[in-house]
Formats: sequence, C-alpha cells, structure tokens
Amino acid sequence: MANLKGHTILLIDDEQDILEFLSYNLKKEGYKVYTASNGEEGVKIVQKISPSLILLDVMMPVLDGIETCQMIRKDLNITQPIIAFLTSRAEDYSQIAGFEAGADDYITKPVRPRLLISKVESLLRRLDKPIAEDIATPSTKIKIDRDRFLVEVNDIVLILPKKEFELLELLAGRPGKVFNREQILSIVWGNETIVGERTIDVHIRKLREKLGDSYIRTIKGVGYTFSE
Repeated sequence: MANLKGHTILLIDDEQDILEFLSYNLKKEGYKVYTASNGEEGVKIVQKISPSLILLDVMMPVLDGIETCQMIRKDLNITQPIIAFLTSRAEDYSQIAGFEAGADDYITKPVRPRLLISKVESLLRRLDKPIAEDIATPSTKIKIDRDRFLVEVNDIVLILPKKEFELLELLAGRPGKVFNREQILSIVWGNETIVGERTIDVHIRKLREKLGDSYIRTIKGVGYTFSE
C-alpha cells in the first residue's frame, strides 16, 4: 500500500473549534494541514499550495461551500484536488447539490477521530491509482489526459471534477462495454465509500451536459456504455 502520509490537506470551515479538532487529528497522523475560515480565503490558499484533499464546510460566510467548490473546479490553473464536503446537513438535496458542484464525497458532522482518519485515507488512495496511458477514442473527438486530469472534446479543453473524470475514463476505456451500477460504484467510488445510485445519475447527467448526449448511452435496467 502506498504511503499516504505527507499529503497536504486544506480544511475550510467557519467554526474554529472544528478546524482545531480536524487539524490536530490530521497532523497527528503525519499530514500537512492548512486551514481557512471561509471560502474566499480557502480559494486563495488552494491557488498557492495545491492540496491533495480539501475538507470543505457547506454553510459558511463570504462564500459558501457550494460556491467555493464551483470556483475551484472552474480554475484551470489549479491541480484539481479531491473535495469532500463537511456538513451536519444529511438531506438528500444537499448531497446532490454538492456532487453537482464537483464534490467527490461527503463526511457528515460530528466526525469521530478514527472515522475521520479512515475516511481521509480512503479518499487519498484514489490518488494512487496506476497512471494509465492517455485515452483517445477511435473517432479522436475525445482525448483524455490522465496526467493532467484534462479532457479534450472537439479541440475544446474541459476540466472535470475527479469523479466525473474517473467515470468517463472507465467508460471510454472500454467502448461498447456495458458497465452496471454495481461495477461503476465499486471501480469509481470504491467499496469503502457509501453512495446512492442517484450519485451515478448525477455524474452521468453532468458528463452529458459537457460532452453532449451522443457518447454515453443508458442501457435500461442494466447500466451505461460509451459509444464511439
């Protein structure tokens, strides 16, 4: 297993006691930790330090978590981190809004230290997947740059949230193969992450909005496939 310690983590939360609690427990495990008390400050820090992981509160002054996440995802100059929302709001609509903004995962407050560390390790393992060669579909309309997490569609460069990128990479890597929902959840999100099937639907819809409707087909009652 790859050594996860030493990764840089940015915590963005307007509650000082939460920042201190999270920072203490993460530093104790060997992570390099930065903190910000609002979204605007957090975006500026991201541009300077390029963190591996951001733990981001939803309800904050100045810029809330959704707006902050959207700003980070749209910045082509940022090496895109994993983003997980920290929130006490467990409503389904809040989670869907977060995924649509580009979040990779959710951590619900209050967080116990051992659960926090386990979740952070699980998230960071996603960075240690083997580097694949760039994928170019036979039509050459879509090119996937695995090193820079960029997608080129008809000569237009797109930057996708990490989970959208990995979902596209999975489907485009095997054109014509039908992946069922269980396979997608296991490969893209991993068995340690609990997400609902609606999460897949949201990510597929976002990919279609960016790529067009012709590439990803729904096989009713089965799953999804990439069409050349």
